Amino acid sequence: ARLGALVHQKTATCVAVTAVRQEDSAELGKLAEAFKGQFNENVEIRRRWGGGIMGQKSQHVTQRKEKAIQIEQAKKLGLSIA
Repeated sequence: ARLGALVHQKTATCVAVTAVRQEDSAELGKLAEAFKGQFNENVEIRRRWGGGIMGQKSQHVTQRKEKAIQIEQAKKLGLSIA
């Protein structure tokens, strides 16, 4: 809502700064570095997608691959797995 007020809109998700006065460029640089440190370079804020839980299809594919690897290992050792 505050960004929206800046660009005279109801809401806005981002603002593109196209021109900066010379006297304001140092302050803008300080703000940019502070924001990068708080958000872009903060490992704890990064979103963890999916939580490590695979879908049903992916689980089946992984199980088939693991079974194929086990069978291949058994062939190498001379064992038989049904």
